[in-house]
Amino acid sequence: MEESEDVPKDFIKLNSEKLSVEQASELVVSPSCGSVSLFIGTTGNNFEGKEVIHLEYEAYTSMAETEIKKICRDIRQKWLSVKHIAVHIDLAIVVPITEASVIIAVSSSPRAESLEAVMYCINTLKASVPIRKKEMYEDEHSWKENKECSWAN
Repeated sequence: MEESEDVPKDFIKLNSEKLSVEQASELVVSPSCGSVSLFIGTTGNNFEGKEVIHLEYEAYTSMAETEIKKICRDIRQKWLSVKHIAVHIDLAIVVPITEASVIIAVSSSPRAESLEAVMYCINTLKASVPIRKKEMYEDEHSWKENKECSWAN
């Protein structure tokens, strides 16, 4: 790939397909960058002492995409060396235990900027993107909004 073809890109995917860490990572690799930083959010098996069987997600997709695009713009303004950003979210009906529900990948030249951008992205995503999850327990369920989200309180 020639440098002129390696223009910064955002790869946003919100669907019900199983997520691939390898795919997200490959999308952001750039010959001009020495680092790719990743965040992989997986389904845990417990919440406040209750055994979680699986998660289900619900989102207002077009609004979620708009908010993720804003996050990508913010990242590029804060960390000028960021090249590519991938934000993939699994909105499947069922996301089993240990399976990824969100993958964020960022490439940059200095590694510190890609690490900081990944942390900013997941924290801002949880605070501003309209996605709710339903935690399924053995005998009950509970709809959850991220505790960080601005509309939860």
